[in-house]
Amino acid sequence: MKILILILALIAVGVLIAFISTAFYTRKVHKKHPASGVSVNVDGSDVHVLTQGDGGPVILMLHGASANAREYEWTLAPLLSETHRVFMVDRPGHGHSDRPDNAETLEVQAAQAAGALKALAPGERAVIVGHSFGGAVALRMALDHPELVSGLVLLAPVSHDWGGGGEAWYNSYAASSIIGPLFSQLVPIVGPAQVKQGVKGVFSPQPAPEGYFEKSAIGLLFRPSEFRANARDVNALRFELAAQQERYTDISAPTVVFSGAGDTVISPPLHVGKLKHQVEGLRLVALSDDGHMPHHAYGVDIAETIRNMSKTS
Repeated sequence: MKILILILALIAVGVLIAFISTAFYTRKVHKKHPASGVSVNVDGSDVHVLTQGDGGPVILMLHGASANAREYEWTLAPLLSETHRVFMVDRPGHGHSDRPDNAETLEVQAAQAAGALKALAPGERAVIVGHSFGGAVALRMALDHPELVSGLVLLAPVSHDWGGGGEAWYNSYAASSIIGPLFSQLVPIVGPAQVKQGVKGVFSPQPAPEGYFEKSAIGLLFRPSEFRANARDVNALRFELAAQQERYTDISAPTVVFSGAGDTVISPPLHVGKLKHQVEGLRLVALSDDGHMPHHAYGVDIAETIRNMSKTS
């Protein structure tokens, strides 16, 4: 009995230490990467948007899974900000945006981004840029809010139900309503070091940029609330895509897709390979020497494509 009490006491102490450690981590990462954009209230939830540029056509950028709006702040946005207004959105529960109910659905994700765009550029249409998961949200914006979309530039987009497999084991634990809250308290302790080691695989066959982890504020991901939000997004994604993928024939906006042949995160033939047969006029830019992060190695080319699309839309 005494041994059992001792074990329970040690577990309780361990849990307490984890909660304290996580609180310190969250405070530290907020100080390092504060909310430096504008907050727009959409249906009762704040959407945090980073902005660059004072005038010109509007561009709205949507980040992928395990990321936030700062992904574009030092890559694509500076290439466009002299001639365009660039809005980089923190998707629901990511970066510094609130997480409304049902935010794992692409419908809500698109509605939040659309609401921010309408508030920041009323009456205007925008070229929507979406990377990976953000590509799925961009596609949903073109379906649900076509009046706001002048064109789509998709970067290694996920667009179709892949049938399962490849999901990270920890997302199931983090998304659970039972063990998720406790499991997520452990993430700041081990997560950052693990991701820093795994960044190379995301960029392969290109090298990972120097300072990527800090410049893109990836440390924000390991706050328990964001880690769980990301897990719920990813766990629901293939089912959400299955529900929307038959609608892609309705998209009329000009669409360009940049896809790396060496992408090991998603399967380009499964996604853009199907999408190009559904979206009329879709232009595929196949990158033989790139992977899942084309906006890094091919930022200049992508920015030029966005610039040209905004001129003709």
